[in-house]
Amino acid sequence: MPAPLKTVRRSLLVLSAALSSLALTAPLALAAPSATPTPSAATSASASPTATPPATMSSVGGTRLAQAGTQVNQAAGVPVLPKDLTARSWIVTDAESGDVLAAHNAHWRLPPASTLKMLFADTVLPKFPRTTEHKVIASDLAGMGAGSSVVPIKEGESYTVRDLWLGVFLRSGNDAVHVLSHMNGGVDQTVADMNAHAQDLQALDTHVVTPDGFDEPGQVSSAYDLTLFARSGLQKKDFREYCSTVSVKFPGETTKVKGKSVRGTFEIRNTNRLLSGDSDVSVYPGIAGVKNGNTTNAGATFTGVAERGGKVLLVTVMNPEKDEHNEVYKEAAKILDWGFQADGKVQPVGELVAPKNAAQASAQPGATASGEAGGDTAGTKPSASATPVAAEEDGSSGVGIALAIVGGLLVLLAGGVFLVNRRWPLPDLVRRRPRP
Repeated sequence: MPAPLKTVRRSLLVLSAALSSLALTAPLALAAPSATPTPSAATSASASPTATPPATMSSVGGTRLAQAGTQVNQAAGVPVLPKDLTARSWIVTDAESGDVLAAHNAHWRLPPASTLKMLFADTVLPKFPRTTEHKVIASDLAGMGAGSSVVPIKEGESYTVRDLWLGVFLRSGNDAVHVLSHMNGGVDQTVADMNAHAQDLQALDTHVVTPDGFDEPGQVSSAYDLTLFARSGLQKKDFREYCSTVSVKFPGETTKVKGKSVRGTFEIRNTNRLLSGDSDVSVYPGIAGVKNGNTTNAGATFTGVAERGGKVLLVTVMNPEKDEHNEVYKEAAKILDWGFQADGKVQPVGELVAPKNAAQASAQPGATASGEAGGDTAGTKPSASATPVAAEEDGSSGVGIALAIVGGLLVLLAGGVFLVNRRWPLPDLVRRRPRP
């Protein structure tokens, strides 16, 4: 695209994002979808959604993203999108530039399932050092939905914060989420914190009811918002470690052996099938996280990040209609394949907006996007017990993801509007290192 046209396009997109942000204080009829829907709207949104997207959706990130159906600028030299995509909503973006390469009902407000745990982690993870230990009591585990996924976490046992986060990311443990929520002042406080953080990220399609993503009336998000959560979370070193870990030995129950207390371990493995593989899904080359989910109302949901040839892409897929084992991962892999072929060739249809507090964050002396939880030392390495993500590079397997990454400074536009221009946030997301 000629430089002047590209400048005009980005200026329009930034103006659209700014207007959407201002709409938060405008009358409801003029605003983007509210993050706190009315009870009637909430019930409708979280019940099993119809197969028809709403006629009007949010325009955050660009007016094309407010339109129903598939949005892509098909032109000469741009590969054709896969024909067999059945997800109700999906989006693929350049993680570094923020360009939306293509999307389908990107702002459709749908139940998110456990992909909402990305927002939970991005909100709560910085509050506690990873080495902090917590002894679990009965009230920590109260209030989980029936049939919740669990690590399991045991009452009366002590766990480090790192243990709990690995339980959240690898096993999608609602029990680990509830323990961390109680450490954060309780479930209600955590939900309030998450809703506030979503607003700051300009994730205006999202309304949180429970921190673990379990089906609840009114709990909604969108493919666009989930991608914002992943992009923000990946600024944090600990987040990157946890979401890219394939398997780890987890603390078990304490028993008596010959009069001595002995605590065993058991293996937990990441349920993200593009990261850990399955009988009908291969590990995706260059995969580095992020989070999957599955509930009755949400169906299967998934957000992933991967690198290939120096490009880093984010993909989010929500609720494929095709009823096939691991379909959400199969469709995500197809969209990623297309994105890597199209990136640099296709004209974007929108962009990922920056957080509202980006100006303050970048203005702080020495501000970075390293994001170690609770002030951990930047050079801290993951435990040797953690299995690094498997990937392929130049035809060889058995290499891992380097987790020590320094984020770029945020760029400001005159007048206080943040211009994603444009290396935020992942310049070295998948620097390789030999597997230990």
